[in-house]
Amino acid sequence: MARTARLLLASALLLCIALPQVALAVTATELFADGNRLFRDELYWAALLRYSQAADAGMSTPLLHYNTGIAHYRAKQYVRAREELLLSNRYLPLQVVSDYNLGLVAYRMGDFDEALRRFRSARDQQQRRDISKLASKAIREIQKQSVLEEVAAAQTVALKQDEEFTNLDLRLRVGAGFDDNVYRTPAESYVDLGDPAQPVVDPVVQSGMFVPINLAAVYTVNSFEHENFFGAYRFSGRFYSEQELNQADEYLQELAFGTEYRRRSENRERRVYSAFKIAQHEETYYDPDTGVERIVGGQDISDRLSYLRYGPQFWIRETFGPLSVGAHAKGELWDYEETETVPEYDHEFWSLGLNTQYHFTSTSLVRLTAEYYTRRYSARPSYELDGSQPAGNPAVRYDYVEYGISARQRITRSMWLGATYRLTDRQDRHVGYYDYSRNEYSVEFHMRLGNSFAFELRGNYRQYDYENAFAFNNPAGGRKTLETAEAGAVITYDMTDHFDLVGEFMLREVASSDPRIAYDRGMYLLGLRWSP
Repeated sequence: MARTARLLLASALLLCIALPQVALAVTATELFADGNRLFRDELYWAALLRYSQAADAGMSTPLLHYNTGIAHYRAKQYVRAREELLLSNRYLPLQVVSDYNLGLVAYRMGDFDEALRRFRSARDQQQRRDISKLASKAIREIQKQSVLEEVAAAQTVALKQDEEFTNLDLRLRVGAGFDDNVYRTPAESYVDLGDPAQPVVDPVVQSGMFVPINLAAVYTVNSFEHENFFGAYRFSGRFYSEQELNQADEYLQELAFGTEYRRRSENRERRVYSAFKIAQHEETYYDPDTGVERIVGGQDISDRLSYLRYGPQFWIRETFGPLSVGAHAKGELWDYEETETVPEYDHEFWSLGLNTQYHFTSTSLVRLTAEYYTRRYSARPSYELDGSQPAGNPAVRYDYVEYGISARQRITRSMWLGATYRLTDRQDRHVGYYDYSRNEYSVEFHMRLGNSFAFELRGNYRQYDYENAFAFNNPAGGRKTLETAEAGAVITYDMTDHFDLVGEFMLREVASSDPRIAYDRGMYLLGLRWSP
């Protein structure tokens, strides 16, 4: 009997020693996976216990913080949910879903301003169209003061290597449009003082149908916690349906590779963007009076305006609460098609700019900008003060200094208004023939109409003050003047989660003492837009 008791006591001691060892054999990954299983079974408190044990076992990943935050949200522990989601929000691949769920948390805590800010951030991003749609719906629900649909869900897949966080975003828009002045033709007859014979020109305005095509694709690889690598392609073109209008066809395609760094804390954010871009532009050089391809000295120079441009660009923005400051730089080479009888437009383009923005309230902001940029041509001779362009003159160099101020005010939760003023000073570095000062005024208005419609209205006016240039580059034409005005409206109807119907109107008027460049043009189009 005594021997049996000793055996039972020894077995009990061995069991007590073995049980902790078995518990230690459960890894953090296994605890995390078990927490996910419990979450799916809607056992949120049990899931939180497993997530806590996984953290105690050494796991400290953004995905653990995210799932813990969602579990706290489902358990109605909103303060703790916010703390965990703010941690996951610092990791770039989880920022979009974290922003959306932080909006849900803020709504449940009664902080509607914070909820709207988070939902708008989730709505305006380009990486996750499904989250953007949900955020738009949440904003509309808040605006109607109804209860949000709780669509938060835990990410239950294990956090793996770089290839797990990749994303392809593809957007396409096609349609049909009408152009009432295809070749930007002057409306009235004029005497061409730029031609030694000074003929009377009777322009013929032509109109026709066209097909607009816009395609954008971005492939992102989130290789590091706060940085992603991307490749992007975009295509934008306008193609006319009638053969006699094909000279007005034009398109641009661009390929870009780069990185984007983004790191956020509760009141601070840093974003850094760098890319190398290559673009090809095809456009026919035609006579606006007739639409006929230009021929000079017996040589066809219709390809004169087609070019290839390439170069790096960079921008950085630092945000401290309501204040943000930023800078940007760009360098490009523009390589135009070769022409023998007329100077080529090949040139270098460089720019450097600074900006600052301040949110006075949650609904208003002011932005200040300053920029210097320059275009330095390689073979295009400069003009003299009499309007002549001797072939032996130094190549054209234009330097620009631009200052701007913008203001934006949200009027209601579904309506906002913006206005911008820019002052640009250009210097012709030879003798100043093409110096000018330009005043530019812009306004824009956006409004949501119900749950499916959106309306946008914009306008722009520019006034150029040339100090020395002549109309027709001829003193007999008098001082050159130039004014441009543009207006546009866009109506969007959300048909489904992926398809939108877009109607657009654009009007442009150019008034000048040089009638060769004065025209009125209206474009109307209806298109279908697809996005994931």
